[in-house]
Amino acid sequence: MHPHRPDTPIVAVIGTRGYPSFYGGFETAVRRIAPALADRGWRVRVYGRRGWVAATSTTDPRVDRVLTPGLDTTAFSTLSYGLTAVLHALVRKPDVALVMNVANGFWLPLLRLRGIPTVVNVDGIEWERDKWNSLGKTVFRWGARLTARFADELIFDAEAIGDYWRRELGRDGTFVPYGGDPGPALPLDEDLEAGRYVLLVARFVQENTVAEFLAAAPAIVEKADVDVVVVGSATPDDPIQRAADALAVAHPRIKVLGHLSDDQRLHSLWQHAGVYFHGHTVGGTNPSLVQAMALGARVVARDTAFNREVLADTGVYCDGDEESIVQAVVAALNDDRPLGELAADRAARHFLWEPVADAYARIIDATRRS
Repeated sequence: MHPHRPDTPIVAVIGTRGYPSFYGGFETAVRRIAPALADRGWRVRVYGRRGWVAATSTTDPRVDRVLTPGLDTTAFSTLSYGLTAVLHALVRKPDVALVMNVANGFWLPLLRLRGIPTVVNVDGIEWERDKWNSLGKTVFRWGARLTARFADELIFDAEAIGDYWRRELGRDGTFVPYGGDPGPALPLDEDLEAGRYVLLVARFVQENTVAEFLAAAPAIVEKADVDVVVVGSATPDDPIQRAADALAVAHPRIKVLGHLSDDQRLHSLWQHAGVYFHGHTVGGTNPSLVQAMALGARVVARDTAFNREVLADTGVYCDGDEESIVQAVVAALNDDRPLGELAADRAARHFLWEPVADAYARIIDATRRS
């Protein structure tokens, strides 16, 4: 463990799968924000789950990692791991807690009773996600209500999310988006031709338009004479995973790479793609979209308020049906505008990790002192 001065303030990060983890948006944020907070004079303690934390040499020794137990079930994993992390924090009292995910709103009263101020990143509108059953949606709705009541400060990763919370839950907060990393130019170490493939990067869940993209993939290959590359995964019995596996067997130009935890490989795929398709429909600023833009990808995105807030006029939009996806991808491949350069310029102006980390540090420090 890295030594710290006795008077170094401690921030506990609760509600992610740990550090470093490569699962989703929260984990991406923590991989960047935790070391940045250490740079800014904080002792950072990240709570995580056993089996989700990667063994990697890039781990920052200034970030303390605490693994707590929980139930690995769809309905109760977030609640159970959040509770055990909070119980540990009640004993090893930090100066402030950065809580990710409103499901952990159930445990905010415990932190308040212990005198631990809280900053909550509310994420998206989880109770509108198709992957949750009625019980899961109810948990998130009540978690949001408790977050609105008991959190000391809120962070919204999209202006549209902030509008929703002010309108529906009566709470204001601070807009802080996710960041991207322009990074160096990388070689394309795949059996692919630069600019001649269409890329999807997403978890295989319904609201990410993966099933519709897979249905459109053969027509994209035929009409645009390009390969299709799919990065993402689900359990083997998941219908989207089965559809992806079947496509990869039936079509040699459709490649399913599974989940990638190698940032360089993923960044290389974004840099050299002819088009990156972003089908996410629920949530705020999506880290994958911001990162793709920062790397100069030409983007086709589902037409949502969240995606338009991030991309503005630097991408091509489509509806969620198969025909619309094919038309938009073909149009983007043939578009004469320098869409990748426009997206990279927008990302450099609005979505970089350094100012994002600065904002988190300011909010956390102000909350600790209030």
